[in-house]
This record gives sequence, structure tokens and C-alpha cells, in this order.
Amino acid sequence: MAFLEINGIDAFYGDVQVIFDLSLNINEGEVVSIIGGNGAGKSTLLKTISGLMHPTKGSISFNGDCIENFQPEDIVGRGIVQVPEGRRLFSLMTIKDNLIVGAYNKRADKHKDETLKQVYAMLPRLKERQAQIAMTLSGGEQQMVAIGRGLMARPKLLMLDEPSLGLAPVLIKSIFETIRKIADQGTTVLLVEQDVNHSLSLSDRGYVLEHGRIAMEGPAKELLNDPHVKEAYLGI
Repeated sequence: MAFLEINGIDAFYGDVQVIFDLSLNINEGEVVSIIGGNGAGKSTLLKTISGLMHPTKGSISFNGDCIENFQPEDIVGRGIVQVPEGRRLFSLMTIKDNLIVGAYNKRADKHKDETLKQVYAMLPRLKERQAQIAMTLSGGEQQMVAIGRGLMARPKLLMLDEPSLGLAPVLIKSIFETIRKIADQGTTVLLVEQDVNHSLSLSDRGYVLEHGRIAMEGPAKELLNDPHVKEAYLGI
């Protein structure tokens, strides 16, 4: 059984269906990318895994347990943590306080001092500037805080929604280097990202999501070389 297994889910916003009979799986220790254009349903899929939305059909299992009807706090407690698109930091709080907020669940709270040291070791710039107010940071720095906050929850599966959005190329490179470090330290990663070249280069496997359906899947290197992916998402 896969670490995360999604079988035949539908998801709606009101009366509008966004996800159609979608199935995918992630094995423990993998980095898996979901690529697709705007409106493909990528963020909706992450919200459904996170419990912010519930599928109207199908099942989601994590580590052998069915979670499709769980509330978000219960899912975080199980070890699925989402770093949302747009960072969504507490803008008037310091870097350190934003990080500490990430350890609010019971499983993470008792380890928060230890985890904070680990986050600072991985992202030393955050330690240097831990007293700085979040709203004064650059976009790239804010994204690092958002990732650090996600790590404070001690994820078994870390889901990142468009981590490179709006960032300069040099900062994008740094973000993906950080994601690689997280994966190398044993955290399973699900990456939703429009920067197809960077995301698939980092990943073990990938899924192409189009109009709420899985259009393609396979090893990341094969997807990078696929003519449809090159034309549709790489402009080649």
C-alpha cells in the first residue's frame, strides 16, 4: 500500500465540479510533482488532501488510514502538512513567532524547541533574522519562513503549493535547493508547481493534471522529455 493513496475522488466548489475521478499515489520517501496550467485543479487537490475540502466520491488513505472525512487539524496531527500558495504569514509577527505557530498540534508542540533548532540549521538566515517582522521580508525570505513553519509541524508528508510563484530566478533556485534538502532528510514531498522544469528535475515521479483529471503520469525524467509536456508546459 502506498504512503498516500487517492482513489477516484470528485471535488466540487458549490455546484461546480473541479476534480473528476482522480487517482494517484505517493510512496514514502518520494518527491512527486503535480504539474498543470492555471485552473487545472492543483490547489483544489491539495485542499482536499488537507481536509479543507472533502471529496464527494472516492477515498484518501494515508499510512493505511482513511482520512477523506477528517478535519484539517486531525490531518496535520497525522503528519500531512501544507505550505500554502502565497505564503500567508502573520505579517506583524516576527520570523520566530511565525515558525513557532507551525508547531501548534500536540504531536509537534512537545518537540518544538528541538525542531526549531533543526529548522534554523537548515535555514540559517532565518536564525540570523529571527526577530525581524515578517512583512518587512522579501518574497523569497517569506517563502523560506513559510517552508520553515511547515517543517515545525514535523511533517511526514510535506505539500508545497507553488513555492516559486512570483520569485526571481536566483531565489527560485534557492527554494528548490531547500526542498531537495528536506527530501534528503527523509520527508516525503508532494510539490505543486508551474515551474515544470525545476519541479520535474527535482522529482522521482510526476502527474500532469488537466481540467481536473490526470492526463499523464510517470517517472519525472520521462515526463520532462515527453513531447506534449515540452509543448504545453515548457514552450518547446
